[in-house]
Amino acid sequence: MKSIRGIGLSDVQAVYSGPEGKLWELIMGQQVHIGGLQSSSALAERARLGPPMKGVDLCCCSGAGMRFLVRFRDVASVRGVDATEAVVELGRRRTSEEGLSGRISFTLADACESGLPSGCADFVWGEDAWCYVVDKPRLMDEAARIVRPGGTVAFTDWVEGPAGMSDEEASRFLRFMKFPGVQDIGGYRSLLADRGCEVLAAEDTGLFAPCVDLYIDMIEKQLTYDALKIIGFDTALMESLGAEMHFMQGLARAGKIAQGRFIARKK
Repeated sequence: MKSIRGIGLSDVQAVYSGPEGKLWELIMGQQVHIGGLQSSSALAERARLGPPMKGVDLCCCSGAGMRFLVRFRDVASVRGVDATEAVVELGRRRTSEEGLSGRISFTLADACESGLPSGCADFVWGEDAWCYVVDKPRLMDEAARIVRPGGTVAFTDWVEGPAGMSDEEASRFLRFMKFPGVQDIGGYRSLLADRGCEVLAAEDTGLFAPCVDLYIDMIEKQLTYDALKIIGFDTALMESLGAEMHFMQGLARAGKIAQGRFIARKK
């Protein structure tokens, strides 16, 4: 696992309460994760999620993943947990606008200490968000506590790829993304197994590099004005962000970062 000091929850809250979060949503859509609906569908299908299941989405952001699960997988209900008030309020509004408030709810809390009852969920869900959590073992403790015996933990996350990053590469990447650290696939497999979960899938989705290519194309060829407006038409900042995106593209193409897919059953 690669990690750095000095980045924590307050930094993540600042991202998703301000222009940086809006910029990510501009290029990635409401499903602010690699692969969008394609990734969500593959994860839910592999995890066999559907009616009459009830779930918990840890680090749910504005709830796009929960709305997908209710609308496309017909799960009975999902409760989202997120520590950023701005995205929880946005999620409640969007969920109400889509007429799904009866099946989707939000809890403003640290995902490592949700306050939800033990064994309350048939599944725990996450999409490319656990990379923002400082204490990943503690987060996995919470996921394993919330899900019932026989239930499923299903998530995707940004991970270090098989080629690995140098310390210098990791520091630059993590600081740009405001990640305190990223696990690798083997690390997540061990964390799940250590908590009494049978690991059914721990794999690279293969989506990271082509999606980053797409995001760069969108920002450079189609949405440049929209992006500049979000950041107050600061062209120097735009150039800096572009340089970091191209750096990340290079890491992805070299197999140094990836999107991992994980599915496990609590014994």
